[in-house]
Amino acid sequence: MKKADIEAFYARLAESNPAPTTELHYATPFQLLIAVILSAQATDVGVNKATALLFPAAPDAAAIAALGEEGLSEYIKTIGLYRTKAKNVIATCRILLSQYDGQVPDDRAALEALPGVGRKTANVVLNTAFGHPTIAVDTHIFRLGNRTGIAPGKSVLDVEQKLLRVTPDRYKKDAHHWLILHGRYVCKARKPECTRCVVADLCRFKGKSV
Repeated sequence: MKKADIEAFYARLAESNPAPTTELHYATPFQLLIAVILSAQATDVGVNKATALLFPAAPDAAAIAALGEEGLSEYIKTIGLYRTKAKNVIATCRILLSQYDGQVPDDRAALEALPGVGRKTANVVLNTAFGHPTIAVDTHIFRLGNRTGIAPGKSVLDVEQKLLRVTPDRYKKDAHHWLILHGRYVCKARKPECTRCVVADLCRFKGKSV
């Protein structure tokens, strides 16, 4: 996609959604971190239902660590892979308490060292909680990058690095949310809704239904 088209691509997404944000519910960087860990291979809706009960009862690292794996599992058992996630969350809480006074570090390497936290999760936290110009590439954004031609790549990292290169600086802070929401609700995997897509004429997808 040409530079002028990329500029128009983001300008239109920005106009249609001036204040994009995550659909995960949270009140603190810590709660966002836990919600993102829980969201792996799960829906935001499912995670929100679980954390709506969990966070009022255990709002911080100390409180969740005190639950232990079994106690936490009772809150998150409706989420896929909940036992593994419970183990990782408890381990993460203990590290946060012992090394960071219970706070979430504003640092990629420190985040990625936490159990259950990979590059995508770290990018979400850095961007959403701390305002870093990172772009977390999930299945939706990976599909969007390749389908539209804005940042084609064979791997998630390829797409992330290309997006960071081609996205104008003023759009980088919100790019992650614009792209994921567009991929989730408009540029869907099986049936992209091209007729209501604000960037359809810029898109390079050969299977467009416009």
